[in-house]
Amino acid sequence: MRAVYLDYQATTPVDPRVLDAMLPYFIERFGNPASAHVLGEEANRAVTLSRAAIARAIGAREPAEIIFTSGATEADNLAVKGAAYANTDRGDHIVTVQTEHRAVLDACRSLEREGFQVTYLRVQPDGLLDLDDLAAAITDRTTLVSVMTVNNEIGVIQDIAAIGSLCRERGVLFHTDATQAVGKIPFHVQEMGVHLASLTAHKIYGPKGIGALYVRRRDPEVRVGSLLDGGGHERGLRSGTLNVPGIVGLAAALALCQEEMEAERRRLTALRTQLLQSLQDGLGEVRINGNLERRIPGNLNICISGVDSERLLSRLPDLCLSGGSACSSGQHRQTHVIGALGIPPGLGNCAIRIGLGRYTSAEEVTYAARRIVEEASALKSV
Repeated sequence: MRAVYLDYQATTPVDPRVLDAMLPYFIERFGNPASAHVLGEEANRAVTLSRAAIARAIGAREPAEIIFTSGATEADNLAVKGAAYANTDRGDHIVTVQTEHRAVLDACRSLEREGFQVTYLRVQPDGLLDLDDLAAAITDRTTLVSVMTVNNEIGVIQDIAAIGSLCRERGVLFHTDATQAVGKIPFHVQEMGVHLASLTAHKIYGPKGIGALYVRRRDPEVRVGSLLDGGGHERGLRSGTLNVPGIVGLAAALALCQEEMEAERRRLTALRTQLLQSLQDGLGEVRINGNLERRIPGNLNICISGVDSERLLSRLPDLCLSGGSACSSGQHRQTHVIGALGIPPGLGNCAIRIGLGRYTSAEEVTYAARRIVEEASALKSV
């Protein structure tokens, strides 16, 4: 039997409709978009149309504000480091949050080693940021605030519009890692006051290895320094031959998510409710990590008291689940996100993340709940 996949926050399968859009650009229209001949022009046209479609989908004013990268990790680094380097005349202080993705946290730590100052804000027990704490952290030396829209482990949705408004009032740039948000919940950079936003294709049923960074060009014009030297591609911000099939796939995947967003929200919310109820019925008290109301519909992160997540997952080879973030490798331990919620390590080691997605069925949810209850109960009785 093929394992039931319940790890949609880690990655998603490519939608066949996305693959169909990409295929011609591997063989038939394989040109380099920087080339002047007919094949290059075909590739460049595909990039131009895709850039415009992505810009429209996230509310950017113009296509040129979309800078293609290899993924969200590169986009986060370009945003955080690039903005820090380009704005040293204004200050050397960055504000971020303890529960950010490692791509942001490690970029900030790298900047600290170079002499920049970084404030890492705590979150409340439900995973949400206290805006008063953010306001108090901003100084006259602050150049950038970076707060992710949706947390990759606990799925909570920060109040991005309120954060954007605060940053605008204080005259600082605002970056958000929107990787887990774009295509899943409404996201509009102009309405939310966002200056920089990272996204990637493989979280929304597109290919791995392609992402983008939104960089605002007006009101204000955002300065970002390049991290790569080369041919000056992407307005000089990201040199390298463009991944045309990937770019086409990113645009196609995002378009499908936009079209199906509301129907998927309803369907996944119902499946998550079914799953949580089954787990609670079978196991009694189940701790939900993070705010359940302000959360993307496909995410459920729980602790089963007395059941170590590593031991539980080892007994569930028929389920693809996660004990934390798939982006953090190493020894089994409480993740930095779970720790930031104030959960004691003994209980934090019991956390599992269940990710539902486009191809998750009600039958799979029923099966998964039964298997989790069976194996967790067996571990509890040992």
